[in-house]
Amino acid sequence: MASNPIKLSLIFILTIFITSEAELGQLKETNMTLYFQDWSGGPNATVLQITGHQDHGPLSFAKFGSVFVTDDPITEAFDKNSPEIARAQGIYVTSALDGKISHVLISIIFTNEEHNGSTLEIQGASPQFERVREVAIVGGTGKFRLARGYATFETIHFDLAIHHVVIQCNITILHY
Repeated sequence: MASNPIKLSLIFILTIFITSEAELGQLKETNMTLYFQDWSGGPNATVLQITGHQDHGPLSFAKFGSVFVTDDPITEAFDKNSPEIARAQGIYVTSALDGKISHVLISIIFTNEEHNGSTLEIQGASPQFERVREVAIVGGTGKFRLARGYATFETIHFDLAIHHVVIQCNITILHY
């Protein structure tokens, strides 16, 4: 008799899982490459330091406790004049005492026709001075509903004179 309630519970849970899968559709994998156009100075800066701000000189990326807010345009190609397809909006905090790790919280908000209004949510520890940094994709909305996966960031262009950095972001996600 004791096994009947357990069997019924398992059948009930399996039924819910199958019903949920049928409602959501088939799990898909999407891979894409995006380019964050990061401007850390000048009148049109897209990243600002919130704490530990210095009035003169470069931003303090390696100073423990520094907090930054960002609203970077994301383009479909390396060139800053290529079409904008999304915005990277969020915060990151230098969270390691030695300044080598940033904690990243970024929403990629798509503005292009194909994915307009859909989002991807990125979160994780990013070893900011490594050539390639990997963080988790922990969710998404719209065409990327229930997304999970990872993103890699690689700085591929750095022009200190005009405060411009291009970060290549490679994304692999599973979603419905």
